[in-house]
Amino acid sequence: MSSSDVTPSTTTATADAPRSRVPLGLDLVGSELSVLFRRRRTWAMLVAVALIPILLAIAVRLSSDTLAPGEGPPFLDRVTQNGLFVGFTAMIVGIPLFLPLTIGVVAGDTIAGEAGQGTLRYLLTAPAGRVRLLLVKYIGAAAFCVAAAFTLMIVGILIGALLFPVGPVTLLSGDVISVPESLLRSLLVASYVTVSLLGLSAIGLFISTLTDVPVGAMAATIVVSVVAQILDVLPQLSWLHPWLFSHYWLGFADLLRQPLDLGSFADNILVQLCYIAVFGALAYSRFSTKDILS
Repeated sequence: MSSSDVTPSTTTATADAPRSRVPLGLDLVGSELSVLFRRRRTWAMLVAVALIPILLAIAVRLSSDTLAPGEGPPFLDRVTQNGLFVGFTAMIVGIPLFLPLTIGVVAGDTIAGEAGQGTLRYLLTAPAGRVRLLLVKYIGAAAFCVAAAFTLMIVGILIGALLFPVGPVTLLSGDVISVPESLLRSLLVASYVTVSLLGLSAIGLFISTLTDVPVGAMAATIVVSVVAQILDVLPQLSWLHPWLFSHYWLGFADLLRQPLDLGSFADNILVQLCYIAVFGALAYSRFSTKDILS
């Protein structure tokens, strides 16, 4: 066989090799984020989150009743005076149930979803490794936490500015801050809530390694969220409260004081890091020895 007969096939194989290579490192993270945010389910959940401040603002706008201070969710009585409070009120309404619900769906689907679709084995045949795959899946869940929290706050600010007057904000301490500074506080609150959801994401990742049924992992993650909040209101378990991942979820009220109090933010970060470390280790322990059948 002449060299001219061999060269074309060799060249073709060489040219095709980069296309068939499985993306690693940042490419793998980019691929995961691309898949996550191309799903209709992801966008449906973000739209549902965005509807929280929209419906809240419209309801207040159409209501003829004037709320007394302290009536309804916190800050609701201030919405008609300043539209920037729509974002704060929507965050308080969304974080106990709606945000954990969406996080449970995304985190519970991380590994179980791949197993249920029969693509998990394919992912593990690539030189990505199980540890890297777990890390990439968690980064995807964390990215959704960012998207959900900031969607809720930004839409709240926009709809509040559209339907109500906007001006300097009176903080819980009684001090008044300018609109630009209040917008920075709003983004800081959204960052606080993002951090608050990272522990639940780690729990969902671990649960997702225990089953090949994504719906079961999603439901279990949501149940864990509800149970933690129930335990957090029982005075008999006050010794446990500081260690519950949900304990500091509403602690962002300290960010609405002057001077800025970051104490609860630091405590929240510490608790969430503990849950990430513990349940990340449990997820690795389970997933590294798991027999992948699909």
